Amino acid sequence: MENKDLDKLKYPIGTYEVPQEITDAHIEEWIQSLERLPNRLRKLVENLSEEQLETPYRPGGWTVRQTVHHIADSHLHSYIRFKWALTEDKPIIKAYDEKSWSDLFDAKSAPIALSLDHLSAVHAKLVYLLKGLSRYHLQRVFIHPDGNVASPLDENIGRYAWHGNHHYTHIENLIKRSFDKDTSQQ
Repeated sequence: MENKDLDKLKYPIGTYEVPQEITDAHIEEWIQSLERLPNRLRKLVENLSEEQLETPYRPGGWTVRQTVHHIADSHLHSYIRFKWALTEDKPIIKAYDEKSWSDLFDAKSAPIALSLDHLSAVHAKLVYLLKGLSRYHLQRVFIHPDGNVASPLDENIGRYAWHGNHHYTHIENLIKRSFDKDTSQQ
Protein backbone atom coordinates (compact mmCIF):
# COMPACT_ATOMS: atom_id res chain seq x y z
CA MET A 1 0.00 0.00 0.00
CA GLU A 2 1.39 3.41 -0.98
CA ASN A 3 1.98 6.09 1.64
CA LYS A 4 -0.70 8.39 0.21
CA ASP A 5 -3.26 5.55 0.38
CA LEU A 6 -2.26 4.78 3.97
CA ASP A 7 -2.42 8.49 4.86
CA LYS A 8 -5.97 8.64 3.44
CA LEU A 9 -6.93 5.65 5.60
CA LYS A 10 -5.27 7.24 8.66
CA TYR A 11 -6.71 10.73 8.14
CA PRO A 12 -9.88 10.35 6.06
CA ILE A 13 -11.09 13.87 6.92
CA GLY A 14 -7.60 15.40 7.09
CA THR A 15 -5.76 16.51 10.21
CA TYR A 16 -7.22 18.96 12.70
CA GLU A 17 -6.52 22.54 11.72
CA VAL A 18 -7.25 25.38 14.11
CA PRO A 19 -9.02 28.27 12.37
CA GLN A 20 -7.09 31.54 12.41
CA GLU A 21 -10.00 33.07 14.33
CA ILE A 22 -12.42 30.84 16.21
CA THR A 23 -15.88 32.36 15.80
CA ASP A 24 -19.14 31.78 17.65
CA ALA A 25 -20.30 29.90 14.55
CA HIS A 26 -17.34 27.50 14.87
CA ILE A 27 -18.11 26.91 18.54
CA GLU A 28 -21.80 26.28 17.83
CA GLU A 29 -21.02 23.89 14.96
CA TRP A 30 -18.46 21.97 17.02
CA ILE A 31 -20.79 21.65 20.01
CA GLN A 32 -23.56 20.37 17.73
CA SER A 33 -21.13 17.83 16.29
CA LEU A 34 -20.24 16.64 19.79
CA GLU A 35 -23.92 16.47 20.71
CA ARG A 36 -24.76 14.30 17.67
CA LEU A 37 -21.75 11.97 17.83
CA PRO A 38 -23.02 9.36 20.34
CA ASN A 39 -26.25 8.66 18.42
CA ARG A 40 -24.52 8.75 15.02
CA LEU A 41 -21.86 6.31 16.23
CA ARG A 42 -24.43 3.99 17.82
CA LYS A 43 -26.45 3.85 14.59
CA LEU A 44 -23.28 3.20 12.59
CA VAL A 45 -22.07 0.22 14.64
CA GLU A 46 -25.12 -1.27 16.38
CA ASN A 47 -25.80 -3.91 13.72
CA LEU A 48 -22.21 -5.00 13.12
CA SER A 49 -21.43 -8.65 13.80
CA GLU A 50 -18.76 -9.74 16.26
CA GLU A 51 -16.54 -10.58 13.28
CA GLN A 52 -17.02 -7.11 11.82
CA LEU A 53 -16.23 -5.52 15.21
CA GLU A 54 -12.90 -7.36 15.14
CA THR A 55 -11.94 -5.87 11.76
CA PRO A 56 -9.22 -3.18 11.73
CA TYR A 57 -10.26 0.03 9.99
CA ARG A 58 -6.88 0.04 8.20
CA PRO A 59 -3.81 -2.20 8.02
CA GLY A 60 -2.08 -1.99 11.40
CA GLY A 61 -4.96 0.02 12.85
CA TRP A 62 -7.38 -0.61 15.65
CA THR A 63 -10.40 -2.84 15.27
CA VAL A 64 -13.83 -1.27 15.18
CA ARG A 65 -14.30 -2.43 18.79
CA GLN A 66 -11.04 -0.82 19.92
CA THR A 67 -11.92 2.37 18.06
CA VAL A 68 -15.32 2.67 19.74
CA HIS A 69 -13.73 2.10 23.16
CA HIS A 70 -10.96 4.59 22.31
CA ILE A 71 -13.45 7.34 21.44
CA ALA A 72 -15.18 6.89 24.81
CA ASP A 73 -11.88 6.84 26.72
CA SER A 74 -10.49 9.84 24.88
CA HIS A 75 -13.60 11.96 25.24
CA LEU A 76 -13.74 11.21 28.96
CA HIS A 77 -10.20 12.58 29.21
CA SER A 78 -11.31 15.64 27.26
CA TYR A 79 -14.23 16.27 29.62
CA ILE A 80 -11.87 16.12 32.61
CA ARG A 81 -9.43 18.48 30.87
CA PHE A 82 -12.22 21.02 30.38
CA LYS A 83 -13.08 20.80 34.08
CA TRP A 84 -9.45 21.21 35.13
CA ALA A 85 -8.98 24.26 32.92
CA LEU A 86 -12.15 25.82 34.31
CA THR A 87 -11.22 25.24 37.94
CA GLU A 88 -7.43 25.57 38.02
CA ASP A 89 -4.97 28.11 36.65
CA LYS A 90 -3.30 26.62 33.55
CA PRO A 91 -3.21 23.05 34.87
CA ILE A 92 -0.77 20.58 33.43
CA ILE A 93 -2.98 17.71 32.34
CA LYS A 94 -2.19 14.05 32.65
CA ALA A 95 -1.46 12.59 29.25
CA TYR A 96 -2.29 8.93 28.66
CA ASP A 97 -0.89 6.27 26.38
CA GLU A 98 -3.88 5.66 24.11
CA LYS A 99 -2.17 2.78 22.31
CA SER A 100 -1.58 0.95 25.59
CA TRP A 101 -5.17 1.65 26.65
CA SER A 102 -6.38 0.14 23.36
CA ASP A 103 -4.35 -3.01 24.09
CA LEU A 104 -6.05 -3.57 27.45
CA PHE A 105 -8.50 -6.44 27.89
CA ASP A 106 -11.60 -4.23 27.98
CA ALA A 107 -10.76 -2.42 24.74
CA LYS A 108 -10.22 -5.73 22.97
CA SER A 109 -13.19 -7.67 24.29
CA ALA A 110 -15.82 -5.63 26.13
CA PRO A 111 -19.20 -5.15 24.47
CA ILE A 112 -19.24 -1.87 22.58
CA ALA A 113 -22.56 -1.01 24.25
CA LEU A 114 -20.57 -0.16 27.39
CA SER A 115 -18.59 2.53 25.60
CA LEU A 116 -21.57 3.73 23.55
CA ASP A 117 -23.56 4.25 26.75
CA HIS A 118 -20.54 5.85 28.44
CA LEU A 119 -19.98 8.18 25.48
CA SER A 120 -23.65 9.23 25.55
CA ALA A 121 -23.41 10.15 29.22
CA VAL A 122 -20.07 11.93 28.92
CA HIS A 123 -21.21 13.90 25.87
CA ALA A 124 -24.49 14.89 27.52
CA LYS A 125 -22.52 16.35 30.44
CA LEU A 126 -19.84 17.85 28.19
CA VAL A 127 -22.32 19.52 25.85
CA TYR A 128 -24.32 20.90 28.77
CA LEU A 129 -21.11 22.36 30.20
CA LEU A 130 -19.91 23.79 26.89
CA LYS A 131 -23.22 25.49 26.12
CA GLY A 132 -22.90 27.42 29.38
CA LEU A 133 -19.39 28.75 28.81
CA SER A 134 -18.70 32.40 28.01
CA ARG A 135 -16.01 33.65 25.65
CA TYR A 136 -13.95 34.39 28.77
CA HIS A 137 -14.19 30.76 29.88
CA LEU A 138 -13.35 29.51 26.39
CA GLN A 139 -10.00 31.31 26.56
CA ARG A 140 -8.91 29.39 29.66
CA VAL A 141 -6.16 26.89 28.93
CA PHE A 142 -4.63 23.68 30.08
CA ILE A 143 -1.04 22.68 29.39
CA HIS A 144 -0.30 19.44 27.59
CA PRO A 145 2.90 17.92 28.99
CA ASP A 146 4.10 16.83 25.53
CA GLY A 147 5.96 20.00 24.63
CA ASN A 148 4.24 22.12 27.33
CA VAL A 149 1.72 23.33 24.77
CA ALA A 150 -1.10 25.57 26.01
CA SER A 151 -4.50 24.47 24.71
CA PRO A 152 -7.34 27.02 24.94
CA LEU A 153 -10.75 25.50 25.56
CA ASP A 154 -12.30 26.95 22.39
CA GLU A 155 -9.60 25.19 20.36
CA ASN A 156 -10.15 21.98 22.31
CA ILE A 157 -13.86 21.95 21.43
CA GLY A 158 -12.86 21.90 17.77
CA ARG A 159 -10.19 19.29 18.37
CA TYR A 160 -12.66 16.86 19.93
CA ALA A 161 -15.38 17.53 17.38
CA TRP A 162 -12.73 16.67 14.76
CA HIS A 163 -11.57 13.64 16.78
CA GLY A 164 -15.05 12.13 16.95
CA ASN A 165 -15.66 12.72 13.24
CA HIS A 166 -12.19 11.39 12.41
CA HIS A 167 -12.82 8.02 14.06
CA TYR A 168 -16.46 7.90 12.96
CA THR A 169 -15.22 8.23 9.37
CA HIS A 170 -12.64 5.47 9.92
CA ILE A 171 -15.46 3.09 10.80
CA GLU A 172 -17.87 4.44 8.17
CA ASN A 173 -15.28 4.03 5.39
CA LEU A 174 -14.46 0.49 6.53
CA ILE A 175 -18.16 -0.40 6.40
CA LYS A 176 -18.48 1.06 2.89
CA ARG A 177 -15.29 -0.67 1.70
CA SER A 178 -15.73 -4.06 3.30
CA PHE A 179 -19.13 -4.73 4.81
CA ASP A 180 -21.63 -3.15 2.41
CA LYS A 181 -20.65 -5.60 -0.30
CA ASP A 182 -21.13 -8.44 2.23
CA THR A 183 -24.73 -7.41 2.86
CA SER A 184 -25.49 -6.64 -0.79
CA GLN A 185 -24.59 -10.21 -1.81
CA GLN A 186 -27.05 -11.77 0.67
